[in-house]
Amino acid sequence: MIGQSVKLTTIRGIDVGVHYSWFIVFVLITYSLTARFASEHPHWTLAEHYMVGIATSLLFFSSILVHELAHSFVALAKGIPVRSITLFVFGGVAQIGREPDRPMTEFQIAIAGPIASALLAVGFGAVEYLAGDQFERLSALAGWLSSINLLLAAFNLVPGFPLDGGRIFRAALWHMTGSLTKATRIAAGTGQGIGYALIFLGIWTGFSVNWFSGLWLAFIGWFLMNAAQESVVQVSIRSALSGLTAEDVMSRDCPSVSGRMSLAELVQDHVLRTGQRCFTVMDGDRLEGLVTLHHIKAVPQERWAQVSVEEAMTPVSQVRVVAPDQPLLEVLRLLDSQDVNQVPVAKNGSLLGMITRERLLRVLSAHVELGERGMERGSPRPALEA
Repeated sequence: MIGQSVKLTTIRGIDVGVHYSWFIVFVLITYSLTARFASEHPHWTLAEHYMVGIATSLLFFSSILVHELAHSFVALAKGIPVRSITLFVFGGVAQIGREPDRPMTEFQIAIAGPIASALLAVGFGAVEYLAGDQFERLSALAGWLSSINLLLAAFNLVPGFPLDGGRIFRAALWHMTGSLTKATRIAAGTGQGIGYALIFLGIWTGFSVNWFSGLWLAFIGWFLMNAAQESVVQVSIRSALSGLTAEDVMSRDCPSVSGRMSLAELVQDHVLRTGQRCFTVMDGDRLEGLVTLHHIKAVPQERWAQVSVEEAMTPVSQVRVVAPDQPLLEVLRLLDSQDVNQVPVAKNGSLLGMITRERLLRVLSAHVELGERGMERGSPRPALEA
């Protein structure tokens, strides 16, 4: 999600940004708060209504950031990397580098967010009490933030995955069954059920009470339902690839070409004849770089005969190479983070093979067909050959 976001800052190595959808909801919440304060405090000036509304909205999203930072700081303390935190239309999400390795770690990371929101609710409640009638605007701001943080804490404790309560529920199921995959499927099923319930509640609310509140509830339900489904897919992928290394699935018949060849020769003699989209550039047994259709298309076609593969390629010093014993889950994360479709497998400068997204999809498809998606970490797995 960070790729569709505006980066704000970095906190303890975590990129913090706002998704483009956040600006829409920020305007809507600010408008709603301004109207609320205008109704409750008609003696304020128009400027005061807007100033308090904007300040309250900004502090609300700051509260969501604190909620996500609480998750992230506990994850970092447990040795789990956190890539980014993104504020978006439905709140915030922290992208954690990997799943926890124990149910207790899952519980500790999950409960940290609601605890942070509850503490914020108490803090803003104290500010409201101390401000009183003497500082009416501060009191109104703090009162709403206290209520919304308490609601945020309570809602996140609903046992529907991937809400915090759903993660706590998954941790308990994981502890009882010993299976992360089984626990995720049960917790995600609960999350889907709650998502459907919120959609129907939203439709009823929209027609009978308030259309905006109903629409918002329905959107939250839709998001929760889809997030739960996606979580099942992700844990199935992790389960299928767990225990496999780069060497297990790499293609050993990787096509290679000479760096001295022109791009015109590469296209005519290799790309058009074989349909290959990626080639390693070799000097004997030594890997020099990588050339793809992207590199070829970056050069005007009329210059293909004059430009060599060596000039167009990405040199090996800039190519991310993986070791043969590198876990396949790490390779998949590398492909996603670098936004590339292939990665060479090499050892001591010698090319051993190539892993492509297409290859990974074939491996996943084989696991699904053979019913191996539910296999847990540490189960024996055969190496797969094409």
